[in-house]
Amino acid sequence: MSLYFPTDAECGHHHIFGSVAIRTYAGEKIQLSVVDIPADSCVEWHAHPNEQMGMIVSGQLRFEIGDEVKVLGPGELYFIPGGVRHRAKPVDGPVRALDVFYPIRDEYR
Repeated sequence: MSLYFPTDAECGHHHIFGSVAIRTYAGEKIQLSVVDIPADSCVEWHAHPNEQMGMIVSGQLRFEIGDEVKVLGPGELYFIPGGVRHRAKPVDGPVRALDVFYPIRDEYR
């Protein structure tokens, strides 16, 4: 086991909102999550106290954050302050996104 290069087996593996798969890894103060959203899936409205920011890796995602709506593609960034409601739905295919959380979401370890 490496201190600096975590393996897939050392990551958390979860399914959220039905078929949305996440793989997570946490350091002392930040947490990274790779999110795979199938084409026919949706991350429904929710909020959490953690700040969240991320980037679309592949696909297109219709993101609703607060009262703003935007379709994001690869390389585009998003920021969600703690406590702000949001949801996301793929557009024309699956999506992979990279999320960063602060503080760490213990339920995703």
